[in-house]
Amino acid sequence: MKISACIITYNEADRIVDCLAALQFCDEVIVVDSGSTDETCALAAARGARVLHRDFDGYRSQKQFAIAQASHDWVLCVDADEVVPRALHDEILRARAAGLPVHSGWSIPRLTDYCGRFMRYGNAYPDRIVRLFDRRRGRFAGREVH
Repeated sequence: MKISACIITYNEADRIVDCLAALQFCDEVIVVDSGSTDETCALAAARGARVLHRDFDGYRSQKQFAIAQASHDWVLCVDADEVVPRALHDEILRARAAGLPVHSGWSIPRLTDYCGRFMRYGNAYPDRIVRLFDRRRGRFAGREVH
C-alpha cells in the first residue's frame, strides 16, 4: 500500500524542511501552497514534493483539494509545522506492511506546543485527530474551520 502525504502551506519556509524530512517514508508528498512569498515552494520542491498552487478559500477545502491531487488512496495529512515523530513513523510502516486493511483511518494523538511549552494535561492531550485514512472512505467535509 502506498501513502501520499498532503500538506497545505503559506509562508512556511522556517518549518517546512523539518516537516518534509519526517515524511520521507511516504511514497509521495504533495504541497498545496496559497501564495507564499518566502522560499516555501522552492524548499519543498527541492526535497521532492509536488508543489501545487491554489488560492486559499478555507482550511477544509484546501486540504480536500490536496487529497484530491494525491496519486494514492491512502493519505497522511499533516500541517507544515508538524513533524511526524519516529514512533509514529514506525507505527505507520508496520500498518502499511500489514496492508492497512483493518480500518478506514487512524486517529493520531497530537501534542500541542503553546507558547513554547507542550501541553500534556487537561483536554489538550492527547488531542486525537484522524490524519491517516483511505480517501475513498473519508474526506474533509462540512463547513470551513477557523
